[in-house]
Parts: sequence; C-alpha cells; structure tokens
Amino acid sequence: MMPRLYIFDADDTLRHTTVPGRPCPHGPLEWELLPGVRKRLAKVPFGPDGPFLAIASNQDHVGYGLVSPGLARRMLRDLAMAAAGPVRPAPYIAFCPHRLEQPCACRKPAPGLLLDALVHFHVAPAHALFVGNTWCDEEAARRARIPFLHAREFFRPDAP
Repeated sequence: MMPRLYIFDADDTLRHTTVPGRPCPHGPLEWELLPGVRKRLAKVPFGPDGPFLAIASNQDHVGYGLVSPGLARRMLRDLAMAAAGPVRPAPYIAFCPHRLEQPCACRKPAPGLLLDALVHFHVAPAHALFVGNTWCDEEAARRARIPFLHAREFFRPDAP
C-alpha cells in the first residue's frame, strides 16, 4: 500500500552540505541533493488527493543565530522543489529552530514535527511514512506511530 503522506528528514536524507564540517547549510549555495533522490521521488505520484509531501528537520543553527528562520524555511522549500519538482498541494515544511540545550516538543526524537504534518494533511499515522537517516528520526517516527524507513533503503537504486 502506498502511503498518503511521505515525510522526509532533510540533512543526509535528501541533501548533504557541501561545506566540510558543517552538518547543515547556512546558505542556498551550500547544499546539493544526494544521489538518487530526484529519480526515486519522480516515482511517487504526488497529487492533490495524495500522496502528499512533507519535510521535518531539526535546524538548531537557527536557534544559534547562524541561519535566519526565513532562510531555513526557504532552503527547505527549495530542497522540496529540487527533490520532487512542483507538487500540489505545496509540501509542508516543518523545522525545529531551537538550540540543542533548549527543551521543546518539536526537536526529533520528539514527535512534534511529524504530528504537525499529519494534522496539516489530515492523515492517520498508519497511512504515512517517515524517511530519515538517524536514530532520532526513527525514534520520532516510533513516538508518532508512523512507519519508518531508513533513507539508504528508500533511496536504494532498486527501490520500487
């Protein structure tokens, strides 16, 4: 069964930073799609009745003042466009802007970002799929009761 909602982590799932030693980009020219992302997402028939697309990403560099919230959101929107092309409805972009030491309900492994995406598209957890690359992505999916698939599996060359 195809999910009605695909939620993706951003960094090291859909994109990688081109600046050595930097875990996430601070500017629009500091990232590129990972190999196979565009080709794999072209197989998903995103549409007005689903499946839908969302990105859920921890962006603590916003909290530290290294990236503005507007720029972080713009880069994630640009990422969605680069990865999947124009989709309708527009992808849902959710990110945690808090510093690592600041407690919050949205930073993965907390489920807040994923739950917000479910509510936005009116999709039950069992009808979504979260694709990520870290233990905290997997734990966020577990807490939100959303099926999880590691990025290396979702984007493998022979994936359906």
